[in-house]
Amino acid sequence: MSTPHNTANPGDFAKTVLMPGDPLRAQFIAETFLTDARLVNNVRGIHGYTGTYRGTPVSVMASGMGIPSIGIYSYELYHFYGVENILRIGSAGAMQEHIRVRDLVFGMGACTNSAFASQYGLHGTFAPTASWELLSTAVGIAGERGLRFHVGNLLSSDSFYTDDGDTANAAWRKMGVLAIEMEAAGLYMTAAREGKRALALCTVSDHLLTGEATTPEERQTTFTEMMEVALETAVRMDHGKENM
Repeated sequence: MSTPHNTANPGDFAKTVLMPGDPLRAQFIAETFLTDARLVNNVRGIHGYTGTYRGTPVSVMASGMGIPSIGIYSYELYHFYGVENILRIGSAGAMQEHIRVRDLVFGMGACTNSAFASQYGLHGTFAPTASWELLSTAVGIAGERGLRFHVGNLLSSDSFYTDDGDTANAAWRKMGVLAIEMEAAGLYMTAAREGKRALALCTVSDHLLTGEATTPEERQTTFTEMMEVALETAVRMDHGKENM
């Protein structure tokens, strides 16, 4: 079986998929953390791998940038390949003073300026939220490891460069939004529609207030705390699946 964006065979993907935005980050995770990782999809160079982590089957595949891109890949994984859990492991820009660069941010909810939800014909505003099973598991792991983390609202923006960026960001900041990224809301809505689970776990790569920022290479290879929390979450979800 194949889709317009995926040439993997049935059974090639594990039940849990980690989704960084960057294909090179997907390759780094596969080569660094997975045992017997094999490339199962590379349409458009998106890099999808499956291997094992501590004996648990885990896949990792890039999502590209933005809600339309992650909407496509997550839908195909959920709908055609039997994936149950997708953990976005990406970067985000901090919007609050108390958050530091390299802190972890768990998206309990994901605000958005995207019109992605309009496809569902809802007579109101949909609130995209994470899976409680994934969120509580991942937060517990971060706590056990003594990591700096925050749980709350993300902003999934359709725009990276904007004419009203400072004004718009200040308004979201007033509402307590922790950090800005570009994919979580689309992933959460797709998971909701498919009856599956999703979580966005981000590392703060830059700070909108201080101007501090990491390099592209650092984002690709040094955000290992986030990667390890996501991998351990996959293991615990697999061990506890008979109770779900």
